[in-house]
Formats: sequence, C-alpha cells, structure tokens
Amino acid sequence: MNTLKDKALVVIGGSSGIGFRVAQLAADEGARLLIVGRDVGRLQIAQTDLEARGVTVETRQVDAHDHAALESLFNELPVFDHLVSMIGDVMGGGFVGADIAVIRHVIESKFFTNVHIGQLAATKVREGGSLVFTSGTGGRAQDACASYVGNLGINALVEGLAVELAPKARVNAVSPTWTVTPFWRDVPPAQIEATRDHFEQVIPLKRTANIDELASAYLFLMNNGFVTGQHIAVDGGIMLGA
Repeated sequence: MNTLKDKALVVIGGSSGIGFRVAQLAADEGARLLIVGRDVGRLQIAQTDLEARGVTVETRQVDAHDHAALESLFNELPVFDHLVSMIGDVMGGGFVGADIAVIRHVIESKFFTNVHIGQLAATKVREGGSLVFTSGTGGRAQDACASYVGNLGINALVEGLAVELAPKARVNAVSPTWTVTPFWRDVPPAQIEATRDHFEQVIPLKRTANIDELASAYLFLMNNGFVTGQHIAVDGGIMLGA
C-alpha cells in the first residue's frame, strides 16, 4: 500500500460532507490539500480545520457545474497526485412523472460534469496517481431515474478512463448508498428520519453507514496501487435483495 504523505490531493466538493471527511483523513496521513467548493464560508471553515492538522491547504471557490470556470481552475492548477470528485446532484422517482428538465440537470451534473473533470484531470495527474469519482447505489431506475442513469454513466466513465490513463494513473469510483451527511442539510428533519428508517429496513445490515465508512473507501482507492477501473459499493449489501 502507498501512503498519502506529502502527496498533492485535490478534492472537488471537499468543503463539507463526505468530501471534507476524505480531506481530513488524507490530512492525517500528511497529504497536501487543495479543496474546491462553491460556498466561501464552508471553504474557510474547512481550511481552518485542515490546517490545524498540520498540513498545507489551499482552497478555490468554483462551481464545478460551470464548465468554463472548471476549465479555468484546471488551467491554473499545478500537477497533483490524486483527485477526488464528489460532484453529482440526485433525484428520486421514476421517469413517467419526472420533469424532463430535472432529469437533464441531474444527468448533466452527475455524468457530463465528471466526464469533463476526467478530461481535464488527465492532463494534470502525476505518474502513479489516481482519480476517484463518486457514483451511487441503493435504488433502481424506477426509484431514482436520472441518478441511476448518472451512476451507470460514472461507472462506465471510470472503466474507460482506467484503460486510457493506464499505466500512468488509476481511475475508480466509490458508490455509497443513502447516508445522513450535510448534503441533505436543506431537507426537513422529519423527511431525513423517514428516509433513514426506510433504508434501515431494506439494508441487510439493518443500519445506514457512518461517514468514516464511506470516506475510508476513497483513501483505500488512492493508496492501493493495483486497483483500477472499479466501482466499490459501500452500501451494506442493499442491492443484494433488490
């Protein structure tokens, strides 16, 4: 296994939630960090926390869905060893009753934005480095139509990029199922609890994940130099009974 000590890590969507915890765990291994996010306040809080762990931290305020801004970001980025992308909006429900604009937005967010990130990152990742994307699991097309399509797209993306970038760099994805994180900060608490109760019933392990169980999978994929083209489901076995 490799180590992240003195490695340069870019986390897109790293100012809160799973991405922030990935950054914290990487900082504890001695990584040098560049955190990309949309919210200045959350970026400042994240930077203060991470610097207190004794590592070098830079931040960039960028909305990754703005592809021109994304290109500008990568144009100014130095080369790096690893990149993690947390980018991807979600939706629930099937195709019949869904607003086509929402379907289009989610697929654009989850798939095409990450394709663009992959294209740009390919020119900046160092020999022996990696890209780790965020896919998803826990529902079928009729449950979360555009999210399901986007997840399939990311899984295909990592397989293609893994071949295209080998042997220079590795490409993988982590596929979490629904988990309580700050991503859901704008959802009413009662709805959060109802969703948690539902998943606790359908997940074979009868609980949802904690954030470290998700974040540690990203570190595994960065540190293990012989895993590429894979999407690792961290989902408590939810799809086994689906």
